[in-house]
Amino acid sequence: MRNFIIRRVLIAIPMMLMASLLIFAIFAATPGDFIDGNITLTAQRAAELKALYGLDQPLQIRYLRWLGQLLHGNLGYSLQYQIPVSTLLNQYLWNSFLLALVSMVLYWGIALTIGVLTAMKPYSWFDHLVTVAIFAAMSFPTFFLCLLLIKWFAVDLHWLPAGGMLRTGSEARGMAWAAEVMMHLALPVLALVMLQTGSLTRYFRSSMLDVIRMDFIRTARAKGLGEYTVIFRHALRNALLPLITLLGFELPGLFSGALITEKIFNWPGVGHIHIDSLASRDYPVLMGFTLFLAVLTILGNLLADVLYAFADPRIRLRS
Repeated sequence: MRNFIIRRVLIAIPMMLMASLLIFAIFAATPGDFIDGNITLTAQRAAELKALYGLDQPLQIRYLRWLGQLLHGNLGYSLQYQIPVSTLLNQYLWNSFLLALVSMVLYWGIALTIGVLTAMKPYSWFDHLVTVAIFAAMSFPTFFLCLLLIKWFAVDLHWLPAGGMLRTGSEARGMAWAAEVMMHLALPVLALVMLQTGSLTRYFRSSMLDVIRMDFIRTARAKGLGEYTVIFRHALRNALLPLITLLGFELPGLFSGALITEKIFNWPGVGHIHIDSLASRDYPVLMGFTLFLAVLTILGNLLADVLYAFADPRIRLRS
C-alpha cells in the first residue's frame, strides 16, 4: 500500500507543474489586463505600472518568476484589491468552505437515502415521483432558482434573509453569531442542494440496481438473511465503491461549484471575488484561484485512488 501511495504522489508532481504551465499560458494569451482596462490611466502611467509589476517582461521570464513565487507559497499580488492573492483568498475561502461543506453533507445524505429507497422499489410510483422531482429541480437554471427562492422565502414570506452572511451592522457574538450565519446560509444551501441532489441520486440508484442484480445478493437472500442486512451490509457497501471516484471531484467542487450562487446571494466567498476579478481582468487573482482548484482536483483524485485501493485490494495489485 505504501508503494502504491508513493507512485501516485510521484505522478501528481509533474501534473501540478503541467497545470501551472497551462494556467499561465491561457491567461497570458488572454488579451488585455487590469491596467489596460483602466481607462483613467495615461499611456505613460500604464507603462510604468506594467514595468513595476513585471508585465512588460517576456512570457518565459514571467512564468519562471511566477513559478518561483509559487514554490515559496506566494500566489502573486492582486492589482484590484492591492493585497497579496493568498491573503485575499484566505479572507473569503473559509466562507465558501462553510457553504459548500454544509451543502455537500446534505445532498450526499439525501441522495444516498433516496437512491437506496428507489433502488429497492424500482419503477414503482415512488421511483417515478422521485424521478419527476429530480429532473424538475435540475431543469431550473441556477440564477433563476436562486432568484425564485429569494422571492418566495425572503420577499413574500419574510422567513429568511435575502443575502449576505450577517445583518448590516451586526455585532453578534457566540451562539447569536452562529444562529445569524445559519439563517443567512439557509437559502444558498437550499439552492445548491436542489441543484446537486438529482444527478447524485441517479448515480446511487443505478449503482444499487447493478449490485442488487448480482449473484451474491441472490445467495444472501437464499440463505435467509433479512432484507435490511442484504441491502445495507452487502449491497450498499459494494454499490459505494464506484462512487468513491466522485469524491475526487467533490474536493475542488467545494470551492468552485457555488460561484453563481454566492454572487446572487451576496455570500462573501471566493466565488464572489472570482466573478469581480473576472470583470476587472485581475489575472493574478484568477490564476491563483484556478491553480488552487487544479491542485485540489489533483489531490482529490489522489485521495480517491487511495480510498479505492483501501476498499478494493485488487487495485493495489494491478497498479
